[in-house]
Amino acid sequence: MGQLPAKSNGLSRGDARNVPVLNESEKADWLTAAASDSAENVATCLGELIHIAWLENPNSWTILVNRCLRYKFLSSKGKSTMPRYHVQRSIEINASPQKVFEVVSDFGTWTTWSPWLCAEPDANVTVTDDAASIGSVYSWEGELVGQGEIEHQTLTPGKLIEDEIRFVKPFRSRSEVCFEMEPAGDGTKLTWHMRGSLPWFLFWMRAQMEVFIGMDYERGLRMLKEWIESGQILSKTNIRGVESVGPLRMAGVRKKCSISDVGSSMEGAFSQAKQILSQHNIRMDEGVMSVYHHFDMKAKTFDYTSGFVVPQSADLPAELATWSIPSAKALCVEHTGSYDNLGNGWSAAHQYARYKKLKQSKAGTFEVYRNDPDDTAAADLVTEIYLPLK
Repeated sequence: MGQLPAKSNGLSRGDARNVPVLNESEKADWLTAAASDSAENVATCLGELIHIAWLENPNSWTILVNRCLRYKFLSSKGKSTMPRYHVQRSIEINASPQKVFEVVSDFGTWTTWSPWLCAEPDANVTVTDDAASIGSVYSWEGELVGQGEIEHQTLTPGKLIEDEIRFVKPFRSRSEVCFEMEPAGDGTKLTWHMRGSLPWFLFWMRAQMEVFIGMDYERGLRMLKEWIESGQILSKTNIRGVESVGPLRMAGVRKKCSISDVGSSMEGAFSQAKQILSQHNIRMDEGVMSVYHHFDMKAKTFDYTSGFVVPQSADLPAELATWSIPSAKALCVEHTGSYDNLGNGWSAAHQYARYKKLKQSKAGTFEVYRNDPDDTAAADLVTEIYLPLK
C-alpha cells in the first residue's frame, strides 16, 4: 500500500486516530482470511470506498484501505466482530392499525411509496402473484438501486410484519426488516426497523449507513403516510443530467438548523433577507435559492444560506451573507411536488452522482425555486437541485 502521507485530513501521521498500516506478514494473513469472501463483494466495495474517499480528500484513500485491511486481519485473529447495525424510524398515521397493515403487507403498493425508486422509477420490479402472504417476494434491479429482494416471513394482522431482505448488488448481504403497528389515539404508530451486519470491509461506514438508511426510512414513512391518508404522493423526480450553470451571485441569511426544522427556519431566513434587500432597493427578481454549505450527519444539522439571486454589480449590505459561483458544470435534478418531499430529489441526485462517479466541487450544493408557494399548488412546485462538479 505504501506509506501514509505525512498529513491527511489535518491529522498528523502519529495521531492516535490513524490506524497503523499492515506489515507484510499481516497482509499475507489477511489475504488467506479474505479467501472466503466474495471476490465481487471485495472488489466492488473497496473500489467504492476508495472512490468516496478520493472525492472527499485525494490523500485519504490509503488510510481507509489500510483500515479495512487492519480490520479484516483482526477479524481473522478473532479480535473483532462483524459490524452490526440497527435502524428504526416511526411515524403516526391517521388510519387504523389494520388499514396500515393491509397497505404495508401488500408488496403491490411498495412501488408507490418506496424511498429508493424515486431515483430510478423505471427499475425492474417483480412481485409474486400473491403479494401479501408469507413467502411473498418483492424483487428489484436497476443501475442506481442495485439488486435484491425482500420476503415476508411473519404476518400478524394489525400488529407485525417480519421480512428478510437479501441484497445482491452493490454487495451481498442479508438483513432483518420489521414493521410494528400499535394504536396511537385515533390512528396508528408505525415503526420500521432494519437489523443486520455490514461486510467486514465496510465496518467504517456503520455510522454513515445508520444515518442514510434512517433518512431513507423517514422519506418512505412520510410518503406512506401521505398515500394512506390522501391517496396521492406529491413528489416526482426527474434527473436532467449535467448542465451548465452560472455565473450566479446570491445574497441571503445564513443559518444552522436541524433537518426537522429546515422548513420553518428557511421561511424566517427568506423573510429577513427580503426585508433587508428591499430596504436597500436591491432587485430580487432574478431567482430564489438556498445554498447548503455543510451537513453534519451525526447531529443531522444543515448550515445553509437562503436568499435571492442578485445583480453582479449590486452593492450589498454587510448584514447579508453572500455566495457566488462562476460558470460551471453541475448535475441537475428537478423535483415537482411538495417541499416536504424534496429529500427524494436530493437522494436521487447523490445516487446518480455516485453511480456516474461524478466529482463534486466544494462550491456548495444548491436548490433554485422556480415558482412561488404562495400562489402555486403544492403538487406543482418546481425545485431544481444542483450539485456543482469539478
